[in-house]
Amino acid sequence: MSSQNDLLVNKICELYDQISKLETLKPSKNVDMLFGQLVSTCMPPNPTVDVTTMCEKVQEIRSHLIKLCGEAEGHLEKHFSSILVSFRDNPLRHLDIFPYYNNYLKLSKLEFDLLGQHLNHVPKRIAFLGSGPLPLTSIVLATFHLRTTVFHNYDIDPSANSLASGLVSSDPDLSQRMLFHTTDVMDVTDGLKDYDVVYLAALVGMDKEDKVKVIEHLEKHMNPGAVLMLRSANGPRAFLYPIIDPSDLKGFEVLTIYHPTDEVINSVVIARKLGSGSNASYQMDQGAGRCMLMPCNCSKIHAMMNNRGKNNMIEGLGPVEGQF
Repeated sequence: MSSQNDLLVNKICELYDQISKLETLKPSKNVDMLFGQLVSTCMPPNPTVDVTTMCEKVQEIRSHLIKLCGEAEGHLEKHFSSILVSFRDNPLRHLDIFPYYNNYLKLSKLEFDLLGQHLNHVPKRIAFLGSGPLPLTSIVLATFHLRTTVFHNYDIDPSANSLASGLVSSDPDLSQRMLFHTTDVMDVTDGLKDYDVVYLAALVGMDKEDKVKVIEHLEKHMNPGAVLMLRSANGPRAFLYPIIDPSDLKGFEVLTIYHPTDEVINSVVIARKLGSGSNASYQMDQGAGRCMLMPCNCSKIHAMMNNRGKNNMIEGLGPVEGQF
């Protein structure tokens, strides 16, 4: 690891030490400042930082830090969702009070554009697993990009769903197209076959083992040909969110792995459930249990992403089928 990377990791570990000593991770001036510094430290894209090769101590810190980030993010969303619900008129008119709203606008547009490269129709139903108290991805997609699609939002926390449903209840359109289900992702079985697209939130399964269990469950119950959208992380951003590796997606055709280089933190992974009607662009090495990405013609999506910025990184792509 270079001296520059050493300085970066040391800074992250120092922030972890301060964050881990906080009495609460609920929004406050100090909490907001520390997490703001952490995000700023991890944000510069640096593909030479490979967190999976770091020493055991740093790996443990990263694992704990991801969980702390998840807890803090949950508190932040509840805090702002409660404020938004208190507005007497349509709360959705005030979404921009959430400090990361613009990031969600950009991430949702990015995911919509990428999804459009692999679907030749507008999805009728989308499931979002781990939607939380402030389901901004579903709201932004339903409002700006997928205006006829029905969104089924799943969360294990009833208070999160109560707040989330309150946000859209006064909107005549979204209140009809956004449904909320309180259940564990692992208990959703036959219902998964109803969806053209399934989103898996970044913090559903916050360690490798749990994440793989969820993906295996989705592979077992999703319809062949349905699309799975996942959020991952790359470089130092992997101190904030778990990494999805192609080898984790057994039974899926890996279509796209896209790493933003701007203020959008999450990488985007798009895969298609294999089975009848799906056209695999990778082959499974059954002996080693690995996915092997195969070459493909990706000129269309490369051109689209180059319009966003030449430094964005696309690791692997499947065949482009069209754009809805």
